[in-house]
Amino acid sequence: MKSDASWEHFNQSYPGEFILLGVADRPRLEMLLSAIVLLCYVMTLLGNTTIIVVSRLDPHLHTPMYFFLSNLSFLDLCYTSSLGPQMLANFWRRRKTITYVACAVQLFISLGLGSTECLLLAAMAYDRYAAICQPLHYTAIMSHSICFKMAAVSWVSGFSQSIVQTAMTLKLPSCGQNRVDHFFCEVPALLKLACVDTSVNEAVLFSSSVLILLLPLSLIILSYCYITAAVFRIRSAKGRRKAFNTCASHLTVVSLFYGSAIFSYLQPPSNYSRDQGKMMSLFYTMVAPMLNPLIYTLRNKEFHRALSRVMGREPTA
Repeated sequence: MKSDASWEHFNQSYPGEFILLGVADRPRLEMLLSAIVLLCYVMTLLGNTTIIVVSRLDPHLHTPMYFFLSNLSFLDLCYTSSLGPQMLANFWRRRKTITYVACAVQLFISLGLGSTECLLLAAMAYDRYAAICQPLHYTAIMSHSICFKMAAVSWVSGFSQSIVQTAMTLKLPSCGQNRVDHFFCEVPALLKLACVDTSVNEAVLFSSSVLILLLPLSLIILSYCYITAAVFRIRSAKGRRKAFNTCASHLTVVSLFYGSAIFSYLQPPSNYSRDQGKMMSLFYTMVAPMLNPLIYTLRNKEFHRALSRVMGREPTA
């Protein structure tokens, strides 16, 4: 009897599969979104792979800035690959399901990578601060070992936070409900399936979001306050322009990622707008990773020269 009761509770708490509703009730929008997601995914693969390969092959790019940028590119590749193929498969098939195990893995990986990106962007801001505000001590401040430790802390902290959130979310009983009103498995959407009070989960989600989102963002803002003051002390217009250009790309990426992530996670799931939440999630999971390589390399002459050298179009003298 006890065994049967336990099995019944398991079935109620953990359905064998989830149905990802997405925008299945609007076929035309679904086809448009599938084309956008496919384009974003292909562009993300090409752009971020190019950054990683060129940064690795060209010795001129063996600097802290490109070390962190390569980390960010690798993270974006993993991020979109953990979500993009599943979304595309569901867009193109009638039965839009994902197994419980696949949902748990997707939730854990996407949460871990998203949290890691928050911390990596803060590390990149500190690198820019050291380069502009402490140029004479830059090589000592941002040594290879320190860069490696900062990246390692970002990855470990991001996935540690993901373990807590994933475990707390998936242990909630759903009482047989398995229709997720989203494109993929995400915490706010899964909390809506719970048939018990989720106030504790919402409080923990909000607290961890403040820790992972707002604390790094505060450090980024503080870094750029010091950077702005240092830039205004530069006498030559050319020097100010060069300093600004090294920071503009990072600030743009920070604005895109943090803006959409804060909108999605720093609000109660009960206030989670059905369509706005979905579109915002698509933006920071698919569109932002596609834009990042363009933002960092489009006007970056140093990277263009490195790309030419790697492709054999420019002497390596």
